[in-house]
Amino acid sequence: MEPVGDLDSRQQALKPIQTKRSAAREVEGDGKKPEDIKEEEEGEALSPVGRIFHETCFNVYVIAIAGFKIRINVDVVKANLEHTLLKHPRFSSLQVKDVKKDGGMKWVPTKVDLDKHIIIPSLHHTISSPDKMVEDYISNLSKTYIDYSKPLWELHILNIKTSDAESVAVFRIHHSLGDGMSLMSLVLACSRQISNPKALPTLPVKKTSNPDPVKSGRIWWTIRLVWNTIIDVLMFLATTLFLKDTMTPLSNGWKKGGGHVPRRFVYRTVSLDDIKLIKNGMKTTINDVVMGVSLAGLSRYLNRRYGETKEDKGATQKKNNLPKNIRLRATLLMNIRPSPGLHVKGSKAKWGNWIGSMLLPFAIALYDDPLDYIRQTKATINRKKHSHEAIFTYFIIKTVLKLFGAKVAAFLYHRVMNHTTMCFSNVVGPMEEIGFYGHPMAFLAPSVYGQPQGLMIHFQSYINKMTFVLSVDEEIIPDPNRLCDDLEESLKFIKDVVIARGLV
Repeated sequence: MEPVGDLDSRQQALKPIQTKRSAAREVEGDGKKPEDIKEEEEGEALSPVGRIFHETCFNVYVIAIAGFKIRINVDVVKANLEHTLLKHPRFSSLQVKDVKKDGGMKWVPTKVDLDKHIIIPSLHHTISSPDKMVEDYISNLSKTYIDYSKPLWELHILNIKTSDAESVAVFRIHHSLGDGMSLMSLVLACSRQISNPKALPTLPVKKTSNPDPVKSGRIWWTIRLVWNTIIDVLMFLATTLFLKDTMTPLSNGWKKGGGHVPRRFVYRTVSLDDIKLIKNGMKTTINDVVMGVSLAGLSRYLNRRYGETKEDKGATQKKNNLPKNIRLRATLLMNIRPSPGLHVKGSKAKWGNWIGSMLLPFAIALYDDPLDYIRQTKATINRKKHSHEAIFTYFIIKTVLKLFGAKVAAFLYHRVMNHTTMCFSNVVGPMEEIGFYGHPMAFLAPSVYGQPQGLMIHFQSYINKMTFVLSVDEEIIPDPNRLCDDLEESLKFIKDVVIARGLV
């Protein structure tokens, strides 16, 4: 690992890496080239979207934190990785510059030394606060990046007991290998159900229907779809050019530099049954509920932060300290794959970075009726569902890539995120308890770092639990655990109101 501070000089000087294959070519001179040299020269080009994540302003890593119910057997993990993860070409290839294609990058297969990828730090088991130690360790990962002389992934194994697990593993994977959905599905494909060790995890499948608008009498529906898409794409372009969110205690100050600042990762696990109770009571979706809870929690947090800046710091929770007409939007990352699923042999699941963006406004306010948070977000999401914004933003970035290159596309992506306040993601996880190479999993908490926003909220379901993960810039949000408390308390408050009103 190398410090982030050296990133700019490192990337600008990045040249084809000297491997055993390239060294062999020099020895051969003008003679016949071995098969492995031919394999290197014919390496597959890095996808245009993948190249975005190598730009200094948008060098992003995926972090996946997994807690286990037993200590991790390192030898078992190593033995199984050889036959699973390393079979995927992205996890057994270097990314090098292609001198024949104007500095473009390509994948070059290489022999993987697992000892360089599996990191086992020395831990003192007499640590007074293991939870804080693990939190600090993961935060320190965001201060470094993976050396380009090896495939861009690592697995950190922390065999220390925390409040919610007997051991913790942390996957760190460069975003150029794939988006969060494809990376998560690949990791899950290495897992098996605890109740049936030969069965893969099962993920809920969302049923969609696309009726013919003419036959179904939905001409007006189609007109609205087109209109909403046009408006949303124009708002996306306006945000790229000039439209900024209101400056709030959550804002990053519209930094012009890269997104590499140290991040703090905190997470909290709540009952998925509580979320389903609210969903059933209000006849909405789980996504509506988690967004509504986020709106409520953010409103509580901002109200307190605004109150702390005033002379009368008392009763900051009860008094409305929020300014009017706050424009606060989240960049919602959307998977636009035609065939999501686990990456196993015979699967139709697509690999790569298939990410569309959607700008989701949050109506920050203190509502008298707690259920208004759910109603507000439901109305917003229903409106966004009736738009192809995510698909069009994906193709806008892809078109810019083809016409102007990765630097311009990364700049535009960074600018959109820099002009919004936060990033949001919600991923559906396994429906049953799973084991990672025989290790029963207690929780799963994925996130990312390298993005410019000061806050990212990620919701991850697993069995009957929901874990929300915050990735924060501590200069902007110095008290992320208080924000976790606000989210958890908002969920409880909304659930209590649903029960009190007899909606379930």
